[in-house]
Amino acid sequence: MSQAPLILTLELDEAAFAEFDGRRRRHFPPALNKIPAHVTLFHHLPGEEERAVVETLVAEARAESPMPVEVAGLRFIGRGVAYTLESGRLSALRGRLARTFEPWLTPQDRQGYRPHVTVQNKVAPEEARALHRELEASFVPRTITGTGLLLWRYLGGPWEARGRFPFGGA
Repeated sequence: MSQAPLILTLELDEAAFAEFDGRRRRHFPPALNKIPAHVTLFHHLPGEEERAVVETLVAEARAESPMPVEVAGLRFIGRGVAYTLESGRLSALRGRLARTFEPWLTPQDRQGYRPHVTVQNKVAPEEARALHRELEASFVPRTITGTGLLLWRYLGGPWEARGRFPFGGA
């Protein structure tokens, strides 16, 4: 029997997570907001390969240290808004993981990687444009910290936490 897929995200420092999650709770339609704010690295890894995925994550996270991530801008996504992120180290880590997980990657996870945090989605385009304008008016680029990796099991809407892998093995 096939197990539900796994999702891999970047863990953010507490202040950054609190800010993004607060914005998501304010601006995402409440009935559709079943998960916290997140930075997805992979949308769909095979659930039946969880043990191998975990072994890889343990080794990769241990070899990393907390990494700077630039909150570089905002992106209008049609029916929502996302913060765009930039980090050479995050892209390199994601690339190494993609090579390891290559046989399992879905077409979505094979596409180019553009890290972001979605704080609004599935609203009318006019509402999304208004939030984009509002957030753009006060936006200042800043650096946050990626502190580890988080593994989740997709449960058809909500996610179940499956593992936390802090950078540096802390």
